[in-house]
Amino acid sequence: MIVNAKSRSGADAAERIEASLRSHGVEPERASSDSREAVAEAIVERAAAHDLVVVAGGDGTMNAAAPGLLTVRKPLGLIPVGTANDLARTLGVPPDVEKSARIVAEGRPRPIDVGLVNDVPFFNVASLGLSVELAHELTSELKSRFGRFGYAVAAMRALSRMKPFRAHVRTEGRTVRLLTLQIAVGNGVFYGGGNMIEENAAIDDGRLDLYSLGFVRAWRLALMLKALRFGQHGSWKEIRSMRGEAFEVRTRRPRRINADGEILTQTPATFRILPRAIEVIAPNTDH
Repeated sequence: MIVNAKSRSGADAAERIEASLRSHGVEPERASSDSREAVAEAIVERAAAHDLVVVAGGDGTMNAAAPGLLTVRKPLGLIPVGTANDLARTLGVPPDVEKSARIVAEGRPRPIDVGLVNDVPFFNVASLGLSVELAHELTSELKSRFGRFGYAVAAMRALSRMKPFRAHVRTEGRTVRLLTLQIAVGNGVFYGGGNMIEENAAIDDGRLDLYSLGFVRAWRLALMLKALRFGQHGSWKEIRSMRGEAFEVRTRRPRRINADGEILTQTPATFRILPRAIEVIAPNTDH
């Protein structure tokens, strides 16, 4: 069981998580981590002696675990105790310690896709532009004060400073030129605290979903928030959507890329899919 030692909610809940797992017949061995690298290292070092890897934390902790999970090929059990918990939301795992522990013990294995951006894995979404500014604004203090609503506060602050940039997106032999505020490439369904990357997206469909948010004034963006929330991008001409197995994105100067809430790489970037690369313990829909 990996616990994010830097997450107060994860560290505070560790004893309760262990007790809940034991009550359902799962005997955990705890491995705390205080850095991204330590998460994957702990999984690789210890996984051979265990049946599955349980990760307690938010989307950033789940992302940090991905390289280790891809190496050891052990099932992943989720205890979502982070702020957004978008991977858990995609999989139908509730942000409740007791309920999620029961799913770990009684759920069913489900293979899911993993996205790669410049060979860095991500579960939910990898993006550039507005989301990077949002990540800068979304401080620990803001998350503690507003919870998941902190994303909306951070987004408004980031938008007030954001300027559009030019990008070339290449997929399936064609190149699209864009003037954009944000390019997001989704592997899962949810990102940013419950926004949908595309209304028909799935985390096991073998495809990536890309959208580009064109230049738009704040008042018009306010009108578009519902469409962005529910992935209904086709209803607005300012939003360009594409679906494919791979994308190449180039910008005039290097731009940082946010993967599952963490700034991990930059453009030029190649996005691709690893179909059914990790097995997760998902809710058993037969019950």
